[in-house]
Amino acid sequence: MDSPGERLMLFTGRGSPKLAQQIAKKLNTELSKAAVGAFSDGECSVNITDSVRGADVFVVQSTSKPVNNNLMELLVMIDALKRASAARITAVIPYFGYARQDRKARPRDPITAKLVANMLVSAGADRVLTMDLHAPQLQGFFDIPVDHLFGIPVLIDYLKKSPIITDNKDNLVIVSPDVGSANRARTMAGQLNESLNIHAALAIVDKRRPKANQAEVMNIVGDVKGKICLIVDDMIDTAGTITQGAKALKEIGGAKEVFACCTHGVLSGPALERLDKSAIDKLFILDTIDKEDKDTIPKITHISVAPIFAKAIHCIFTNQRVSKLY
Repeated sequence: MDSPGERLMLFTGRGSPKLAQQIAKKLNTELSKAAVGAFSDGECSVNITDSVRGADVFVVQSTSKPVNNNLMELLVMIDALKRASAARITAVIPYFGYARQDRKARPRDPITAKLVANMLVSAGADRVLTMDLHAPQLQGFFDIPVDHLFGIPVLIDYLKKSPIITDNKDNLVIVSPDVGSANRARTMAGQLNESLNIHAALAIVDKRRPKANQAEVMNIVGDVKGKICLIVDDMIDTAGTITQGAKALKEIGGAKEVFACCTHGVLSGPALERLDKSAIDKLFILDTIDKEDKDTIPKITHISVAPIFAKAIHCIFTNQRVSKLY
């Protein structure tokens, strides 16, 4: 089967220019030209400069802060590309905003993740490529194909070469920051054990959350005394959960050192200050969200997802299976 378009074209809005540039480099291509900005009243202004007629188009845009601006910008770009006769449009959304609003937690709550999925389809997206949705079942919210990449293999490829892992193979514990993330930690431990032929143990931070963005740690499930702990999560937002978990691992569990890793570094509000003062010795974050130099601290290491997204885009363009990247 031939690709819907004979040309691969890569665009970006203002949400992910750094990552898009890195992806373009990996694909040995250039970013296609589009004038993306805002009118004086704040409305999105988009003009696709290059011809996209008959092309297989990929738009790279994380819907991170400012979430509403980046989301609207993505929708307007998709609409412009559709009206310019692109053969197929794939929305490449490394970080999918509003993914946490995936059900009615209280009466009269919206299901905003479903609303955003509907908006992307209505705008003209033919396909979505994303990474580590907060809940994998969000793929079912879409009436178009969704390729869901995972961050753990990228983190493992980096960490298995780090002294944190290589020097502590017999003293390593993979930690879930809460009960709900236990499967992710178990997957991380399993893949590390298989790739390095080690036996990393598993632990869980059991906590009670009194209200939104606050977490009260209760106890540690598993033996972490004198161990090197690696906390694994899908995202860090205000950093309350992960910093309290790290504190508990050292003060309650007696852990020797605590490291952490995640896919999405949202890092909103007091996150950087909390992390800087926390018991976490080093934090590894995938760069699904573009960050300025002022938006990071020395203990954070950013790991590029450009290679895996470039491979996925190439697979989609050439009609190869994306699942081999999992």
